[in-house]
Amino acid sequence: MSHHKQLTIGLFGFGVVGEGLYKVLQQTPSLNASIKKICIKNPGKKRNAPDALFTTDKDELLNDESINVIVEVINEADAAFEIATTALRNGKSVVSASKKMIAEHLPELLALQQETEQSFLYEAAACASIPVIRNLEEYYDNDLLHGIKAIINGSTNFILTKMFEDKLDFQQALLLAQQLGFAESDPTLDVEGYDAINKWTFLLTHAYGIIEHPDNLLFTGIQNIHAMDAAVAAEKGQQIKLVAQAQKLSNGKVASFVLPQFVPQDDHLAFVKNEYNGVVIESGFADKQFFYGKGAGSFPTASAVLSDISALRYDYKYEYKKLYHHQPNELTKDFYLRVYVSFTDWKYIPRDKFEWIEEWHAREERKYLVGVLPVAELFEKNWWKENSTSLILAAQPIIEDTSIQKLKKKSLELAGVLD
Repeated sequence: MSHHKQLTIGLFGFGVVGEGLYKVLQQTPSLNASIKKICIKNPGKKRNAPDALFTTDKDELLNDESINVIVEVINEADAAFEIATTALRNGKSVVSASKKMIAEHLPELLALQQETEQSFLYEAAACASIPVIRNLEEYYDNDLLHGIKAIINGSTNFILTKMFEDKLDFQQALLLAQQLGFAESDPTLDVEGYDAINKWTFLLTHAYGIIEHPDNLLFTGIQNIHAMDAAVAAEKGQQIKLVAQAQKLSNGKVASFVLPQFVPQDDHLAFVKNEYNGVVIESGFADKQFFYGKGAGSFPTASAVLSDISALRYDYKYEYKKLYHHQPNELTKDFYLRVYVSFTDWKYIPRDKFEWIEEWHAREERKYLVGVLPVAELFEKNWWKENSTSLILAAQPIIEDTSIQKLKKKSLELAGVLD
């Protein structure tokens, strides 16, 4: 029986996650993993660890032959990419939590893994405590994965929960999230959906073998959601969540987006409140599985780093099965979405772009409609993000070409056009 290897760790970053990992490793001696050096940017800060552990010189970690694992939990994507690249080339395994870095450099990182044959693991980069990457990678075969939808950003989910349950408006809820440390002082990355789309980029790779730069994916955040939208959701017995979704269509291609969505109360995702994350995976024969857990924070994120570290004792690597061992799926823009749109003035809404409109209402503060749009319209134009327009997907948003004709006929009948 082979004994698993002793891991000697060089750690980059000693913020919330880095310090969490340091504490957690002290409590898990059975792992056979120890931190030899910690590289930090600002040497003046008081830290809860022996001074001898710290350095500001990255080469002290990257060129130390006794260090066989680099754990990288820093904020700057460019620096993180440089660290990961050098470490892999120097024959070290890398564990990373930098979603932006992975999303923006996925093709290079895939090539590096093939070239160096080193492990590059990043469970901590998506959904913290939920083992979503490993499950997509190991458990769901390509042909069986029908769809996945997820709440993958804790800050926005916290804000929406407060808007919904405590009737706060967006600004009040954001302020509270900042006070509690769930949102950064500059909340743009979370609030406008950038953090979620970065995570979604590589989740799509593990789910479907799709490699796409985040700039080419369809997304927005919750920045335009209005108190009235929350009121309309409540009237319909629904909630609003920022949902990442991918679904295999009948032609085998994949529809994917990260957009606000109305979620019925009996949906698994309705249960995911505050800073929690949730993932619903729908597969061929197993129906739906629901993963739920803390999506951020010191120990939840450190626990994911820890699970990657423990996997390295057995030289675990991602095989990217959907990419290398199957025909990878392709994204498509060839489908329709049922959307709710609220706005201040009709003139901002291109009514002619809708296949049909199912309802429209004028309230004192805003107007809104529910209708069906070709998804290509959202890719090509930005009217749905501008002039304080708010677009939210209906509960079962995706409509395929094949069903659109039937539905169109029905909606015309409803409109009384056909006798």
